[in-house]
Amino acid sequence: MEAVLWYVLTGTRGGTNRVRILRALDERPRNANRLAEELDLDYKTVRHHLDVLEENNVLENSGDDYGAVYLPTEQARHHWGTIEQIIEQVN
Repeated sequence: MEAVLWYVLTGTRGGTNRVRILRALDERPRNANRLAEELDLDYKTVRHHLDVLEENNVLENSGDDYGAVYLPTEQARHHWGTIEQIIEQVN
């Protein structure tokens, strides 16, 4: 999981925005629309990053299609120390 986190959050072009999304979701779960507004990002950009984070088991959603709320997975929480280390390096 640690290698996946480093790759998804630093090894690809969208890593900085994924870190911003993950930090926001750590504060509290949000849906894609709310994330786009609060992070001043395009909705489609947020959707893309949410999909990447879900595909890599970093985030999960509530299952409610349109208003789905996202939050870190249990696996991501288990490796939160690595995520904080990545956040420090990205900032």
